[in-house]
Amino acid sequence: MGVISLFFYMRKIAKYVLIGIPCVLLAFYLFNFEEINYGGRQLKGQLKIIFNTTPVEELLASEAVPDSVKHKIRLIEDIKKFTVDSLGLNPSGSYQKFYDQKGEPILWVITASPPYSLDEKKWKFPVVGEFSYKGHFEMDIAEKEARELKEEGYDVRVGEVSAWSTLGYLNDPILSSMVSREEGDLAALIIHELTHGTLFVKNDIEFNENLADFIGDEGAQIYLKTTFGDSSEVYLKYLESRKFGKLFSEHITQGSRLLDSLYQTFSPEMASIYKDSLKYDLIDSIMLSAENLLPEQSFYRYRGRGSVNNAFFTAYKTYQGKQDFFKEEMESKFNNNFRSYLAYLKTKYSGL
Repeated sequence: MGVISLFFYMRKIAKYVLIGIPCVLLAFYLFNFEEINYGGRQLKGQLKIIFNTTPVEELLASEAVPDSVKHKIRLIEDIKKFTVDSLGLNPSGSYQKFYDQKGEPILWVITASPPYSLDEKKWKFPVVGEFSYKGHFEMDIAEKEARELKEEGYDVRVGEVSAWSTLGYLNDPILSSMVSREEGDLAALIIHELTHGTLFVKNDIEFNENLADFIGDEGAQIYLKTTFGDSSEVYLKYLESRKFGKLFSEHITQGSRLLDSLYQTFSPEMASIYKDSLKYDLIDSIMLSAENLLPEQSFYRYRGRGSVNNAFFTAYKTYQGKQDFFKEEMESKFNNNFRSYLAYLKTKYSGL
């Protein structure tokens, strides 16, 4: 009797469990509709790229592929090997395949900030934690979300992205836009992205991006000097490009402090039109004066009032705000020994 009763009740429990599972899943989907849809679109975009790649061996063997492209592919292979053997980054299966963008951008990233604050908007994602930017493979969806954020009152910036990292979860391909870069810029980009696969701290995107930029720049200099020589045109050209980059970074960092100080003087009673006037007067001054940092570097030109807002400054802080900290720590504690410093960082900070 007891066995029959137990079996009967187990059947009834199983029945309610089977009914309950779809209900729970439906409730989860309804309450997480946006996140699930976003994750699905990102996966679809990533897989579209992965399934339309070509092994680099095929490109290197093809007579139809220009020698200039083959040179950059071999350079990437050499950079990858160097990052493991000489810098201490983890081995990676990335950059063994090639994706032809056909001259089109494939990823757009949104950054946002309140109108009178340099606090960046954060988006939360499973596993990897909070990010101060959000990527989309579809331009129309990126623009739609940007419009919605503007309607909510945010300063918004939408930028095209030339590379990204899946943090080692997938093998990232070489993008065709990469091979148009100069050797130094290409080395910095590849080392930046491979750094993410070696060390990525959850919920600290500013640390992660600043560290990857720092390692990308320092690693590129070491690679170029070792491979081409410290008097080579390739190495000297990269140093020259970095000269403007460093000055610009310092200028924008100082500008961010000025903006932050201005916003501290704003009161709730002040009219928005007056706040905006003060805000954009200061931004115009910051950006126009940047043109005089190195007049010979004519590639930078300010595009006028309204083309730069708080989202630009917060995005810049995400990538450049801690460069001096890493440089000073490496010099003072590790006698400028890059490999020892990286080994220390890998031990100190737990990644994903």
